[in-house]
Parts: sequence; structure tokens; C-alpha cells
Amino acid sequence: MARVASFHVVRHAGAPTAMRRLATDRLRRPPGLAFGRLLGTGRGADTGPSADLRRTALFAVWHTAGDLDRYLAAVAARPGVVERYDVRLRGLGGHGSWRGVDVLDDLEPGAGDGPIAVLTRAGVRMGAWRSFRRAGPPVSTELAAAGGLLAAMGVGELPVGRLGTFSLWSDVVAMRAFASSPRHRDVVRRTRQERWYGEELFARFEPYGASGTWDGRDPLA
Repeated sequence: MARVASFHVVRHAGAPTAMRRLATDRLRRPPGLAFGRLLGTGRGADTGPSADLRRTALFAVWHTAGDLDRYLAAVAARPGVVERYDVRLRGLGGHGSWRGVDVLDDLEPGAGDGPIAVLTRAGVRMGAWRSFRRAGPPVSTELAAAGGLLAAMGVGELPVGRLGTFSLWSDVVAMRAFASSPRHRDVVRRTRQERWYGEELFARFEPYGASGTWDGRDPLA
């Protein structure tokens, strides 16, 4: 049976609860989890370096859809959570790795004729950090205005410099239109020429089910 992936956005009652979850949940491994990373998040839809200390995220790959079902049932009534959004994902392709792991390997294949989820992740080299920070705000502004964008956030993990984004799009046409926009295309070119990243990942998914709300709404509704 093929694996499935998921992305989870959780808003906590306060920053101490969120930080405690980031610390303690790293020590737990839910049954059926093939790969998982707990993440801090940026403010709102900002995909540049910023922090929302009350919000956390999780990207996970599960051996079966049943394993994901059991995880969602286990966390449904967690105390201190004021909002959560859970998205089920099938693979649509991409390239790269996450700390040496191919997160797209053996994923159940999805259909690309509807909404698209995109996960990016990079390990920024120390020498490129200043250039990366300067390039972030214009691209974040361009992303926020992109046609067909349903939702987006910046994510990050320790140590500092391991950053990424998660976004939902109305369709692959909208996603590709943003990818070919001038500022985004120029930054992608610079990352290659100036070798900003030690490791990078670009992965596309079919969001085939969701529950809860993200900032008060379901972007896929």
C-alpha cells in the first residue's frame, strides 16, 4: 500500500504552549509515521524570515492512510489548541530532499487537475544568509498578490537557516504563473548561480481532503 503525506497547521492558546509542543512532540513518534518534521511558522502569509510564536506546523509522511486517520483521532481533543487545519496529500512530483530523505518516494499518486499544494524547503548556507534575507520580502509580496493563491505560510526548523514554505493553489496554471513571475524567477536564478542552498526540496501534491480552519477558513472549500 502506498504512503500518504499530510500538512498540519496548529494555533495554540499562547506562545508557551506552542514552544512546549515544539520541544516535547519532537520526542514522540506516532505509530505509522515514516517521516515527520515539526516546524515553526512565519507571521500570517509572510514567507520571509519572521515568527508567529503561537502557531506551529507539521509535515508528515505516513505508511498508510489508516495511520494518518489514527493520528488525527489522537490529536483531535488536545488541550490548548484554539485552531487547527489538517490537509491530506498525494504526490505529484518534484525534486530534492529533506535532510537526505526523499519525501516523495512511494507516495500514493495524485491527480493534477484540481487544487495544488506546494512544499519548498532549503538549508541556507551561512555565507548566503544576508542575500537570502534581502531577497525574501519582494518575493513574499509578489506571492501574496498572485492570482489563484489560496493560502501560504513560511515555515522553519532548527538550526537557524532551515526554511521553507507551504502554499495552496487553485490549480497548476496559477502555480506555474507565479513560478515564472519576474522576481521569483530572478531569485531562483540567483540561488543556482550563487549557491545559496546546501540542500533544497520542491514538492507538489494533490490536497485530497482537509478538515478544520486556517486563519478562520478552509482555503480549499
